[in-house]
Amino acid sequence: MLADLEELVVSESFSADHQAVARSARVVADQGRRMLGSPPETLVIDGVTHLRWSFGTPKVLLVGHHDTVWPIGSLRTRPWSVADGIARGPGVFDMKAGLVQMFHALATLPSPDGVCVLVTGDEELGSPTSRALVEESARGCAAAFVLEASADGGALKTERKGISVYELLVHGRAAHAGLDPGKGANASIELAHQILAVTAIAGQVNGSRADAGQVNGSRADAGPADSLGPATITPTVLSAGTTVNTVPALARLSVDVRVPTLAAQKRVDELMRALSPRITGTRLEVRGGPNRPPLEPASSAGLFALAQRIAADLGLAPLSPAAVGGASDGNFTAGAGCPTLDGLGAVGGGAHADGEHVVVAEMPGRAALLAGLIRAVRG
Repeated sequence: MLADLEELVVSESFSADHQAVARSARVVADQGRRMLGSPPETLVIDGVTHLRWSFGTPKVLLVGHHDTVWPIGSLRTRPWSVADGIARGPGVFDMKAGLVQMFHALATLPSPDGVCVLVTGDEELGSPTSRALVEESARGCAAAFVLEASADGGALKTERKGISVYELLVHGRAAHAGLDPGKGANASIELAHQILAVTAIAGQVNGSRADAGQVNGSRADAGPADSLGPATITPTVLSAGTTVNTVPALARLSVDVRVPTLAAQKRVDELMRALSPRITGTRLEVRGGPNRPPLEPASSAGLFALAQRIAADLGLAPLSPAAVGGASDGNFTAGAGCPTLDGLGAVGGGAHADGEHVVVAEMPGRAALLAGLIRAVRG
């Protein structure tokens, strides 16, 4: 497993570099061919390389990605290494160890029949070219197992917030800031009003305790609001204007939205599109919208209970669930109606950071857990 992990880690695969992703895909394909006995289908969409193996009529979907957030050349400052039972290197935790564990789990089965394996190349970018592949592959399957890295302590990810991404454009009217400022419609000032209005949406969505029961779950029903927390609406990147002596005619604001439920995601969308200008002569344009639906606990509950039983039978440490704010392709499989369990990949930490690492001793057990889950679902 370590030799296979090294092979993947030293093949750098920065998401934005399509050639590097294509090279990485060839390495993943060769490793999968060696372990599974057959080559994958190679799918290149808008320059991004994805891989898919399908055996018989799939009942189980295994999902992972081979792209990473690490720019090419990161190996020079963060080289592959194994010391004191810890493996390090760019992408080792998120999520190349998960791919190794997946291939080794499948190799222990008498046959991969009934399994579809999808390894995408743009998950770190939000899966713009692979979303349809993920959803298509998930439809009709009895379970999707996502090989993303585990949460703290090896916890499985049973809930994920959904993501919406917006760009708010304010259209104003230019004028000379010294000679005719009154003839302009200042997009910057209007944007200032809209930043406050956007920020206030969180309060409208999360509301009072009674309202939260309708949108985000209440303490009485132990809904996602309790484990994932409330919806968050965060203004991020903004820009406006052209020159220091011109009334700005255009301003832009990017907005990051994280929601625990589909109801909250829909409500945020309604409120974003209901924003109205405050300054005469300005106009608002709202672009974007929901990107990933939430992975709600109902989608994972049955599979998590199954994983607990299998872990106990294997003599593994008891499993714990985790609710996380980040998203994965598991959001898409759950949104497609496929029961989904996430975080079945590596145990370790430091995703996207200098301290990224994998606990080597945990890899065989996680592979055995996955193999057990496949057997149980596939029959």
